[in-house]
Amino acid sequence: MASLILPRARASLPLFLLVGHLSRPISSPSPSRSASNRRFSSGPVPPQLKNVGFIGVGNMGSHMANNLIKAGYTLSVHDISISVNNSVSSRFCFWYRDSNVLEKFSKMGICTAKTSYEIIESSDVVITMLPSTSHVMDVYTGPNGFLNGQNALRPWLFIDSSTVDPLTSRSISATVSKSILKEKKGHGDHPVMLDAPVSGGVNGAEAGTLTFMVGGPEEAYLAAQPLFLSMGKVSIYCGGSGNGVAAKICNNLAMAVSMAGVSEAYALGQSLGITAKTLAKIFNSSSARCWSSSDSYNPVPGIMEGVPSSRNYEGGFSCKLMAKDLGLASAAAQEVGFRSPLTSQLYEIYMETCGKGHSGKDFSCIFRHHYAGKDEK
Repeated sequence: MASLILPRARASLPLFLLVGHLSRPISSPSPSRSASNRRFSSGPVPPQLKNVGFIGVGNMGSHMANNLIKAGYTLSVHDISISVNNSVSSRFCFWYRDSNVLEKFSKMGICTAKTSYEIIESSDVVITMLPSTSHVMDVYTGPNGFLNGQNALRPWLFIDSSTVDPLTSRSISATVSKSILKEKKGHGDHPVMLDAPVSGGVNGAEAGTLTFMVGGPEEAYLAAQPLFLSMGKVSIYCGGSGNGVAAKICNNLAMAVSMAGVSEAYALGQSLGITAKTLAKIFNSSSARCWSSSDSYNPVPGIMEGVPSSRNYEGGFSCKLMAKDLGLASAAAQEVGFRSPLTSQLYEIYMETCGKGHSGKDFSCIFRHHYAGKDEK
């Protein structure tokens, strides 16, 4: 596969980063350009990554920030104010924040910033983990965004772990690369940006077992490995700017298709007189086996313990987030003229499910609330 790295990407990075990376006893990336946290978990924090600003400390971001603190990074945190709108007609509208989260960090002795400007004044690296494209745009390039101005920036690296559309990610990355660094390091005059959405959910964020899908300059990806692998177990390099978020929405599209297919099959089987337990045995020992039906997950209450369907679909990956990601996938497909009928239909299913009052339930709840599947006794 041809490299998607721009020819000038290597030269645009500060010299101390390239030297620092080359001095570490790390082998070259595998063909898949993935890395394991065993490589970095015991090493010291690189000085160019020491001061980290984290914007967006909600359900995911708060755990990610906590793991960076545990790994020895010096953090300052900031959260955004989000108005709650429960109208289904308002697209991607179901967002809730813990109003006490900054207070919790403050009690831990962590610097809490009132504005994003305070974050960039004290940070070498800025990580954002925000609910939607509009929030990312506001923080980076909005009227009060820290890129909306001519002032030089202190951070040399910006990492956005939000799930947004690829075009937005590439646009922000281009704006970042046009900015000037306040302090010149080596021969690099401009900051760089990585898009690095995650898979693993809240449990993975808390346990530090997230998977990062990363797009942007490869040298920046390599330099940022200690950060990724302090918050997760795997990071995978996906290519140029925007490819990380493209990978994420494709991954979640496949997950939605899988869940809908398995749920529909279980519900149909019940209607035809076959128990879900019988179907589960068949699926898991035949060609239908997949994540949604395996020993990792199952949408039918009464089949497995320890999964959302066993606790009234609480926890897990919510319908509101799946609806958001399917909307992003649909918009991205339209941008490139790609026909995606399953994406559109699944988006409607999940928006309908949210509209019925199940937006906070795990996305596997479509088995019950869309297909009218029955619990297994």
